[in-house]
Formats: sequence, structure tokens, C-alpha cells
Amino acid sequence: MYTPEVCSQARNSRDARFDGLFFVAVKSTGIYCRPICPAPAAKEENVEYFQFAHNAAQAGFRPCIRCRPDSAPGSYAWLGTETTAVRAKKLIDEGALIRHSTEDLADRLGISVRYLNKVFNQYFGTSPKQYALYKQCDLAKQLLQQSDLPVTQVAFAAGFNSLRRFNDAFQKLYQLSPSQLRKDAGSGSAIAIYLSYRPPYNWDKMQQFLAMRIVPGIEWLTENSYGRTVMIQGETGRFTATIEPEKHRFKVTIALSDLSLLVPMIAQIRRVLDLDADTCFIESHLHEAAPDLPLQEGLRLPGIWSEFEAGMRAILGQQISVQAARNLLALLVETLGEVAEDGMRYFPKPKAVFDSDLAFFKMPERRKAAIKAFAEQYVGSQHVELDNWLNIKGIGPWTVDYAKMRGLSHPDIYLGGDLGVKKAMEKSLKTIDIEKCAPFRSYLTFQLWQQL
Repeated sequence: MYTPEVCSQARNSRDARFDGLFFVAVKSTGIYCRPICPAPAAKEENVEYFQFAHNAAQAGFRPCIRCRPDSAPGSYAWLGTETTAVRAKKLIDEGALIRHSTEDLADRLGISVRYLNKVFNQYFGTSPKQYALYKQCDLAKQLLQQSDLPVTQVAFAAGFNSLRRFNDAFQKLYQLSPSQLRKDAGSGSAIAIYLSYRPPYNWDKMQQFLAMRIVPGIEWLTENSYGRTVMIQGETGRFTATIEPEKHRFKVTIALSDLSLLVPMIAQIRRVLDLDADTCFIESHLHEAAPDLPLQEGLRLPGIWSEFEAGMRAILGQQISVQAARNLLALLVETLGEVAEDGMRYFPKPKAVFDSDLAFFKMPERRKAAIKAFAEQYVGSQHVELDNWLNIKGIGPWTVDYAKMRGLSHPDIYLGGDLGVKKAMEKSLKTIDIEKCAPFRSYLTFQLWQQL
């Protein structure tokens, strides 16, 4: 948590780089805000600062209607906190406690429920269950204000099993009912929400990177938007994210066959667009380790929707050009991808790849065998330890690391064996302390690619 002096300076200057890193509660009004709130700044003696929005809510403060604290970018959790607590928070943000219990989450983390509660409260000031309930109400508030979903569907999409339970939880947290927040329940099923980021965000470089790798049939890209079809936990969906740089956010329209999966879908979209990174902090850290390396401001990690897709992209991209790999992926999608109602497609499922003889690929049989062996690992399984890919002949460390960096958005992957990285290092002729760049070596990799 920042000192009160830093928080005061940030809120009075409305510095968007601090958005989501702390929240401002005004004692005289009982409302908490983002540091960028456009409302007149309260006097310092009437202000209290909280690291997390849920802490302010639990202290009895209501969210501001003008700046909508629920729309703030996620807090920066890569540094300075216990790994177990961070992992637990990430899983809860993805919806782990909507369909499963705290006991299930503790088992998944390999710890006891008692220890999970202790470490989570230590770092986030609340219990996992209370935090999960806050996140559900938080999403419901966004949907009530930003979509025309009926209240009953809002409750379902936010993970509540009954309208009564939703109304009770919402009333207790915000001191008003869902119907009071939105007088008209609305109709239809359109979902459009705003996902904020902490500036700067280098959309030009992100757009250029995606443009070279866009796969026709499952993805679409314009000068200011990116979208794609997705499959999530067996259900189908799609999204289009349009950047609004002056407001430091994306407007995201979402279609989903099962609204109960909206929470993990939003979490995935945030990851794919790398919305929660603090690029100012990351670049400051990299500058210390590589003071002579010119850094692109606001550079993000372009994510891939799933680790399976990331693996397929990496395998098909081995030792060939980006354009050649893109052509192979387009052929894969066209041949094995399920067709949506409007003619778009979904990325092929592992079983479809495994069952195919891949005759449509003009490549050596040993490479096809590697693809089928890779797909077999994912048949009937949502997750496979990526390091197990190395047991497959034809898959090496570069493939695994690339998939970790883009399929899991791991922030600390240095692709030292990548040809482009090697050329960039030779071209720059700069001394870079690679180890000192941790835990942000994925961003170093992308910075080096920009040097070419």
C-alpha cells in the first residue's frame, strides 16, 4: 500500500497510472472512489485510503456512481505478496468459488482451508468466500449499469443460484437493491461492459503484432478493435474489444451460450489483452537492468485464448515464417474447426486434431505425429503440465516457453533461443543483465522483438 502522502498526490492530480492501485473513501459521504474520479476532491481530513475496493466496501462505504470503482483495472499482484494468496485470488477472479467450495480451492492449491483463510486474510484483508461474494456483486453491478440483461439473468451471470440470494447479498454490500440501482430491469441479452487498464497502453504495437498473426475464421481485427470466437468449458462464445484510449478502457461486447461462465470469460479477456499490467513499473524495472536498451512505452503481452491453442500455434510456427505459420493455422481451422451459425469457426478441439490424419498438411509425417501426440494429451483434459510437452519428440523448450508466455501470460519467460531475440541482442550491442530483468523477462522478450 502506498503512503497517504503518495495517495493524496495521486488523487489530487487524478493520475490514471494509480487507477486500481488504491481506492479513496470519503467519510462525509460514505462513498468510495477511484483516484481518477471526476467529482470535486474531498478535503484530506475527510478521506481514508484502502488498497482494495472490497476493503472499502466491507468498511461500510458505497461505490461511487460517477467513477464506478468496479471498472478499475485489477490490482498489481505480481510483486510483494505471498504466491499462494496471489494464486488463490487469481483463481477466485476466474470463478473458482462459483461452482466449487472453499475446500475444493484449498485442495487445488495443496493447502488446508484454515491456512488458505489465514494467508488470504493476511494479504487481502478478507476471507476467500467474502472476496468471491464481493466479486460476484461487483460483476452484477457492472451488468446492471452497462447491459440490458434482465435482473434475473444478471444474477445468474454473476454466479448466484437464486434471485433471493442475489438481492440479499447486493443489498448488504451496497445498501441498495439491484432494482434501485437500475429502475428498469431491461430486456434482451446484449452484454457490453467496460474493462479499464492502467495507462499507458501501446495499442499500435499490440495491433501490429496481432495483425501479422490473425487467423481468418476465428479472429477479426480493425484499427481500434480485436475480437474472436472462443470456447470455454465446453461452451461457445465470442467477444469484440474496442479500445477507448482517452478513457483508458476497452468497450467489450460479449456473446456467450452459458451466462454462468461470464466471470471466467471476462478474466480470460483481461489476460489476453494484458489489462492488469503496470507497464510504468515494469519498464522502470527493465531500465535498471538494461539502461541502454530503448524501451517501447506501454508494451503489453498479447495473449492466446487457451494453452492448447498456444501450443498448436507454437508447434506449427517452428522454424518457419510468421506468414507461413498463419497459413497453416488458417488451414487447420478451416478443416477441423466447428462452424458457428454465422459461418465463423471455433479453434479445433483436441479430439478433432487427434482423430484427424492431418492429410491436409503438407509436412513431414514425424511433425504430424508430434501434433497428434500433443493433441492426445488434451483429449478429455482441460489442463496439462506444459513441461510434459517435452516428452513428445519434436517439441522443444522454445515451444513450451512460447506457450507459457502467450497461452498462460507468464510474465517471466525469456526466449533466449529465439532467432529474433538473438538478432536483437546482436543488433543492440548492449549489455543486459537478463537475470536482473526477472520477474518481467517476457516483457523484455517483446521489447527485444521491437528492436528488429
